[in-house]
Amino acid sequence: MRAPRSPLERRAFFGLLALGAAVAVTGCSSDPPGTAPSATTTTSPGPPSGNDPDVPAETGAGGPTGLLSKGPAGSNQIALTVDDGYSNEVVAGYVAFAQRTGIHLTFSPNGLYAHAWAPHAATLAPLIEAGQVQIINHTFNHHDLRPMTDAQIRAELERNDEWVSTTFGTRTTPYYRPPFGFHNAHVDGVAAELGYRNTVMWNGSYGDSKLVTPDYLMSQARRYLQPGTILLGHANHPTVLGLLDQIADLIRERHLTPVTLREMFPATEH
Repeated sequence: MRAPRSPLERRAFFGLLALGAAVAVTGCSSDPPGTAPSATTTTSPGPPSGNDPDVPAETGAGGPTGLLSKGPAGSNQIALTVDDGYSNEVVAGYVAFAQRTGIHLTFSPNGLYAHAWAPHAATLAPLIEAGQVQIINHTFNHHDLRPMTDAQIRAELERNDEWVSTTFGTRTTPYYRPPFGFHNAHVDGVAAELGYRNTVMWNGSYGDSKLVTPDYLMSQARRYLQPGTILLGHANHPTVLGLLDQIADLIRERHLTPVTLREMFPATEH
């Protein structure tokens, strides 16, 4: 390629380089800004500091755990998983949806957002007892676990499990979902020492970790609601609330069976 000669050509050339660099950065899933806090850091409620990718790339081989990223072949089962929960309104909507329809759900809440979950503990209790709803560990503060010390990783998981146990009367082991899908062999190994033998990922998403339009969310639902999908949703933005009945209709039309992770992977319980 000929080197730019005139000042105008040089400006255009370096402008294109800058544009290419920006595209390269925004085309990747990046770590949340800053470093992970200490285990004793108190974080005020608010949205997670990064966005989970729609469909994650593997961030490293798992440790002594099972990596759950898709359902078994030859089944019409799907696992609807719902993360975070910093919106009181959306958490309430999902709980009412489960109660109204009987659809099985797996919640992955962060204890940081206890204010949105605690009011629904009594409603969820019989659904959890009946096996319709499962709760797994998503850490307390929703920070990238990879830069943390072993003690900090343990604190994030143990603190969240303690909150779940106190609030909902159930335990989160042996399933955990790393925030942003970020994990590696070391993180999985520390988690496994606490009983979290199953690292839960996903192979489909509503794409709603950020605010999206109803049309976009439904296009994602139509794309990913297929047999064997572990579908990622978030209880963070209200867009999904007006679409839950459409999603239920789509599940029925496709003859899919929503199950919890425990039901999709019964062997992982032992």
